[in-house]
Amino acid sequence: MPSTTSLPFIGNLLQGARNAITDVAGVTVGHQTLSDGAVQTGVTVIRPHAGDPFRDKVPAAAVVLNGFGKSVGLVQLAELGVLETPIALTNTFSVGTVATAQIRHCVAANPESGRSLPTVNPLVFECNDGFLNDIQRLAVTESDYLRALGNAGVDFAQGSVGAGRGMSSFQLKGGIGSASRRVSAPDSAVHTVGALVLANYGRQPQLVLAGHAVGERLATQGSAECKEPEKGSIIIVVATDAPLDTRQLRRLALRAGAGLARTGSVFGHGSGDIVLAFSTAYTVPDQVERPMPVLAMLHDGLLDGLFQAAADSTEQAIIHALWRAEAVTGRDGNHRAALSELLPAATFSSRA
Repeated sequence: MPSTTSLPFIGNLLQGARNAITDVAGVTVGHQTLSDGAVQTGVTVIRPHAGDPFRDKVPAAAVVLNGFGKSVGLVQLAELGVLETPIALTNTFSVGTVATAQIRHCVAANPESGRSLPTVNPLVFECNDGFLNDIQRLAVTESDYLRALGNAGVDFAQGSVGAGRGMSSFQLKGGIGSASRRVSAPDSAVHTVGALVLANYGRQPQLVLAGHAVGERLATQGSAECKEPEKGSIIIVVATDAPLDTRQLRRLALRAGAGLARTGSVFGHGSGDIVLAFSTAYTVPDQVERPMPVLAMLHDGLLDGLFQAAADSTEQAIIHALWRAEAVTGRDGNHRAALSELLPAATFSSRA
């Protein structure tokens, strides 16, 4: 793959050490990739911390920019404002399988879940990878979720891997991308915001990268598919170590939409665009006998830097997803070219 050193740096905030969501301390990411002829799919798992999120829940909130999607777990998340499992990403037809795997994993660690303990709320997000992947084969298994979970670490691949293996963006190869930004607060604290995207959205003529309308140039080389309505989706996960409550996390999630829009998305009718934001600054205990955390939330007047970080890291993560994806040929010979094959990195040397 071409070097990414000449790709644009979005915004004026500093990046974290890895320029990835795992720059938020405690967060890890793992993949399980399935690549065999017509099967081009997988699972990606984001762990908010190394412990058991059923016991030590993580504050979170979600924003649905456009609801053309089949995720599971959002209703209870909206009501209670916490995560109870790792965050799983996969293809549309594998949501049920992965949710079952999350339930079994929780029960194995907490045998009284659903008995003396509450039931667990699995959280699975999806995009439709059916152009490259024979989605009807239901190839993803519960073991694939467990492998992705076991593979979770601070260093992870991006592009055509895990849940991103069969995804398309702007009639190009899409997939997994990640980035991070650091924000200095007036009280001298430094907070990190990281984003991870599952990019499977966009019409090629609308593609904008770092202010450059590259899609119009690419579309002249493309097929009639470039004229079709929006049919894709994107899942955006935003993590931060800043102490935010659920209301503030929802506000943070909404700002990721600004970074998405900069790439040319209009949240089209057929696009499922969902953002989840969570904080690692504290956890919420599962039992009333355990003490609740006592800490001061960040003042709303200090959120602008985090808002910028969410927008910038989302835009950067999308660029990484497109540029780091390798070309894939899958179901019925369907093919998606890699952006890096079509445009030199120098195209993005600066914002227009």
